[in-house]
Amino acid sequence: MARVHIPAVYAYLERVMRNPIETTPSRRRFLTAAGAAGLAVALPAALPLTPPFGWSRAGAATPLLTRAIPKTGERIPAVGMGTWITFNVGGVTSLRDLRAEVLREFFRWGGGMIDSSPMYGSSEEVLGYAFKRIGVDDRLFSATKIWTDSPLEGVSQMADSFSLWGLARFDLFQVHNLVNWEEHLPMLVERKEQGLVRYVGLTTSHGWRHDEMLSLMRRDDVDFVQFTHNIVDREAEDRLLPMAADRGIGVIVNRPFQRGALTQRLEGEPLPGWAAEYGIETWAQFLLKFIVSHPAVTCAIPATTRVDHMAENMGAMAGPLPDAKTRRRMIDYVESL
Repeated sequence: MARVHIPAVYAYLERVMRNPIETTPSRRRFLTAAGAAGLAVALPAALPLTPPFGWSRAGAATPLLTRAIPKTGERIPAVGMGTWITFNVGGVTSLRDLRAEVLREFFRWGGGMIDSSPMYGSSEEVLGYAFKRIGVDDRLFSATKIWTDSPLEGVSQMADSFSLWGLARFDLFQVHNLVNWEEHLPMLVERKEQGLVRYVGLTTSHGWRHDEMLSLMRRDDVDFVQFTHNIVDREAEDRLLPMAADRGIGVIVNRPFQRGALTQRLEGEPLPGWAAEYGIETWAQFLLKFIVSHPAVTCAIPATTRVDHMAENMGAMAGPLPDAKTRRRMIDYVESL
């Protein structure tokens, strides 16, 4: 989605996203819409990769990069998984099965946070299907949202999420795009006190909502915030990320690849030679490592339709992290291309 800061445009696009079909190509122009139309879809075989690290509740000899949730100190993997568009495949069994394999790869590489929303069409239903197919890994950090003006519908959406995911408790429930946070946030705090939810949060994908987000981040009952941040969209570095650090709030970063526009733009361009010093082998890893190296970021949630891209994303948690000077060098390099 282009970053046009016009509320009416975003409201329209959000309504469009209720439709349970895929409409956007993945980051290498892989068109899953063909599958939704009943055509045969040929995926490349998954890369024959063995994860070079692992993570479990008990820890591992060579753990992947984790970040502490500021309010509790609990550590979660720094790269999670988003489901917007990519898991919105309706009832097409072949596409659902492919998403289950993406999820399997996510857990094979030690993944934790999976983020979804009622806004994302059939994504929560497809997640539940995938969990039934491959099982619910004990590393899952479940995160979803409420997205409605109606407080009653908010309660209903929450109940639907429990049913669709097949869970008895969520790790994180968020108010999506700050819609009616005045009524939803107290309800979520109440559910947290009841033990149905472990953390509560607020989200936005729109720069014109940053002022409102900043004012809400001063509240004591917000555990997480979610917003857009990537190597070219860096508005969050000015105020949101410093505020999160000051207030001890976890940060989830959405749209790390600008919905694939960044990786498509950089495809074919050479990585800088010094990228290898940080364990970076692909542009996806370059872009993700830039994000998760910021000290205020808890987790980035790239989305993908492909098993090999999932492995690529998770590889961003291996190797050393860039420091502030290197982050600036990364920005300058991308801007020079």
